[in-house]
Amino acid sequence: MRIGIDYTSAARQGGGIGRYTRELVTAVIAEGADSYCEAAPQACQHRFVLFAGTQGLGDRWKTEAARLRRVAAPGQLTLRQVPLTDEWMARIWQRLRLPIPAELITGRLDLFYAPDFLLPPLLTARRKLITIHDLSFIRHPETFTPQLRRYLGSAVPRSARAADHILTDSHATRQDVIDLLQVSPERVSTLHLGVSAAFRAEPEPEERADLERLYDLSGAPFVLAVGTVQPRKNYRRLIDAVELIRERVDVDLVIVGGRGWLSDDLVEAAAHRPWVHLPGFAADTDLPALYRQAEVLAYPSLYEGFGLSPLEAMACGTPVVASTVSSVPEAVGDAGLLVDPLDVDGLANAIERAITDSALRSELRARGFARAATFTWARAARGWWKIVEESLARS
Repeated sequence: MRIGIDYTSAARQGGGIGRYTRELVTAVIAEGADSYCEAAPQACQHRFVLFAGTQGLGDRWKTEAARLRRVAAPGQLTLRQVPLTDEWMARIWQRLRLPIPAELITGRLDLFYAPDFLLPPLLTARRKLITIHDLSFIRHPETFTPQLRRYLGSAVPRSARAADHILTDSHATRQDVIDLLQVSPERVSTLHLGVSAAFRAEPEPEERADLERLYDLSGAPFVLAVGTVQPRKNYRRLIDAVELIRERVDVDLVIVGGRGWLSDDLVEAAAHRPWVHLPGFAADTDLPALYRQAEVLAYPSLYEGFGLSPLEAMACGTPVVASTVSSVPEAVGDAGLLVDPLDVDGLANAIERAITDSALRSELRARGFARAATFTWARAARGWWKIVEESLARS
């Protein structure tokens, strides 16, 4: 069977969906495929054809391609470059809706998987799978620009209708897809994310000093938040909560993430508070150290499709304070403190407890290790293969 995958998000996006795609596809090829072969020897004949819009990536794409080739068995993987940016690919396939089939890039396919919401036009694929990570543009439209909301509101439902099966990162998002996009339940499956082995509690030598140099940190203890700077992350209330804490606890706030849409107010608020640090995007290789050196991870989001950062922080031994909404409790379980994201006083109290209560910190640390260990990319890959097998059986 020939399996085509749109790998553009993995090639071009550092975090978020890009990291999801890199981790899942790598596990599917390197580990998931092996497990699947053990159960069904004929599956060993599977071939993967990955394509990405690589215009302007240069050595970054070469490095990623080399990594993928090291993972795959000989002859198992074909990589195809599209000399366009991701914006141009979206413009051609989603905005203009030009009927240029992906098979012109990949050749004939039996199965196509789109890990980033949207399907391109397809001709030969027997089955078409997509991952819808969240429906925040419907649940919280006020946190999007009108242009982006209109685009997603058209393109995502269209891809959901065209897909034979839809994957979601959580049961909460699965229910959103069923309810908000009117998709029949049998067409939607939950596939929980995993935590990479890179996220561990043992620190690297001199990592604190390295972080202070790389991210211009003050050296003070800090609360960490990870995610794109945009309204859905609820960072404005987080700043207010930490400001309350600072009356009693000497702590800074470090918000690691690229600057997204509708972020000007947050950036202005941070500019008047020298204890708020917005160092921008952090490389994947730096995230484990950032988690380890933080006093607590704060995750007060108004809506999430899953919530991977809390699990990564737990794997690094860092206490977590997170919101009670959407899929976040599904990820955090009883291993973190859950708070109404609209309650600034409650958020401040939970963060302060997680910093100052040593017994609570020890308990959260132990629970966090156990919780994070249940989410692995190998498990996700096995789930992916099971969904694929069941979907093909229905074709």
